[in-house]
Amino acid sequence: MLHLRAVCPADDASAVLSVLRAHPGAAHLVHLPGAAVHPAGDVIEAMVAREAADEILAALAGLGIDHCGGLSLEQIDVVLSDQADEAEARAPGEAADAVVWENLLAKTGEESRLNGTFLAFLVIACLLAAVGVITDSPVTIVGAMVVGPEFGPLAGVAVGLVRKRFDLVRRAALALAVGFPLAILVTALGAWLGNAAGLFDASAIAGEDHQVDFVYEVGPWSLIVAVLAGAAGMLSMTSAKSAALVGVFISVTTVPAAGYVAVAAILGQWERMGQSAAQLAINLVGIVAAAAAVLVLRRRAAGDANRPLSPG
Repeated sequence: MLHLRAVCPADDASAVLSVLRAHPGAAHLVHLPGAAVHPAGDVIEAMVAREAADEILAALAGLGIDHCGGLSLEQIDVVLSDQADEAEARAPGEAADAVVWENLLAKTGEESRLNGTFLAFLVIACLLAAVGVITDSPVTIVGAMVVGPEFGPLAGVAVGLVRKRFDLVRRAALALAVGFPLAILVTALGAWLGNAAGLFDASAIAGEDHQVDFVYEVGPWSLIVAVLAGAAGMLSMTSAKSAALVGVFISVTTVPAAGYVAVAAILGQWERMGQSAAQLAINLVGIVAAAAAVLVLRRRAAGDANRPLSPG
């Protein structure tokens, strides 16, 4: 179940209450007249089934509540209520299959912002990947995959394309366009310092039969893995199965490829640098394409292709 709170002018309270009373997926309706201070008005709360949330939010946004007041939605971990159970049973569909589009837009919008935290995580992840490449350590490579924050902007690009929110596409693309070159540059500087200090030399990646060669080896499986990971990641973000995202992070070689680009450039391994860059590009494109395809299919399955969303 989700907790919905609406802040609205007193004159609009009856319309909000009517929407919630009429929907079978809403329960435990609470009306607090005059409780809102700024903007002044009423506060209305309810528990809503996840599969009903998108429809209810669209109806309330249609009343203009998101402009004259505000709407918020948050997850409730534990609900002990027969009425809530009945609301979930009456709401059409399954909770795990429901897409709360406003929540998805908010989540991807937040994770797609270019900020210091995003850059720091991406730089650290690329540095870890470089260490994994130099030491031929798959464990360190996996650690870099998990630390990397790049799936957020990639999901943002996919959501923005499908929902025609090009402001989100621009924001997410900017994060990727600035983040990866900066992370590669910092990692290259670190690799240059390590090489100059004698910590490693060209033999670290020269030759064959390294355990981490998959990072730069480009082939059909690179695209297949990227597509599957992108599909799984978007399914996870649009459903209640968020734990699956960890598996997605470990599947793709975006950050490891970026780390390999930096190390190969410093060691003069230009062919491997080019292959790693191609691996990075294939993974980025494959993830976005698969994530967008999943969103299109889920939107059509839900029958809400033309449902308007409030601008964010």
